[in-house]
Amino acid sequence: MPTRITSKGQVTIPVDIREAAHASAGTALDWSYDPLGQRIIATKATTRARKPRSRFAALRGTAGTGMSTAEIMALTRDPTET
Repeated sequence: MPTRITSKGQVTIPVDIREAAHASAGTALDWSYDPLGQRIIATKATTRARKPRSRFAALRGTAGTGMSTAEIMALTRDPTET
């Protein structure tokens, strides 16, 4: 079953191969050579980073231990006002 590589380096994977690998749209694949270097093998990727639900979810839990709340408030207040 011949396939062609597009000018962008894309290949259409034939249906029977996709079905045998249980691959559908969005499935991440790892590509490698067989031990003799004669065939290219595609397998499902074992780890895949999931896209965060929102830009805020991506930042959740990333704050470090920096200044205390009192120190931050002291920076935002005008020292001449009492």
